[in-house]
Amino acid sequence: MMAYSFRRASALGLIAASTLALAGCMTETTYRPATGVGFSREGYSERQIEPNRFQVTFAGNTMTSRDTVERYLLFRSAELTVQQGYDYFVMADRDTDKRQRTYATPSFGGGFGYGYGGWGPRWRYYGRGFGWRSWDPFWGDPFFDRSVDIDTVEKYEATAEIVMGKGPKPAGNVRAFDARSVMANIGPTVVLPK
Repeated sequence: MMAYSFRRASALGLIAASTLALAGCMTETTYRPATGVGFSREGYSERQIEPNRFQVTFAGNTMTSRDTVERYLLFRSAELTVQQGYDYFVMADRDTDKRQRTYATPSFGGGFGYGYGGWGPRWRYYGRGFGWRSWDPFWGDPFFDRSVDIDTVEKYEATAEIVMGKGPKPAGNVRAFDARSVMANIGPTVVLPK
């Protein structure tokens, strides 16, 4: 009896831990330095091109909207401008990419038994080009192969090349931003890591 209780407690602990881990993955990317590489990269990064010129990037995860990614890019550009001792920045170039990746994973239940407890309704049908196939209401869709699940994941990454300057921003230039004004206006909407 003791071994059964320990196994059950271990299983419940594993389920709870995996649920918390999954819940942690299901939130927007917070405003923080970039982590990860390639498609898994999230957060901001920058690269200095000249003394007053930088390339700034913000990459979100699959739960981060395009609006949030672009807003965080603008905020990081303003923050970097102030950190470098400048007052304004001009966006010389700006782009937002939508990146996609498709995954194929084995589905749960493909080919197992006849429904719950080994019994249940099951239909067989002949598919032209596929031969005889079967379907039951507990284990999948009658029109697709149940051995593989196809998931497409989308995420956004925004990049800007900025040129920094001192003094008031150039009048009439719609690509010029006062760094401190941007930080004051966008700052309250920025979500920092806990």
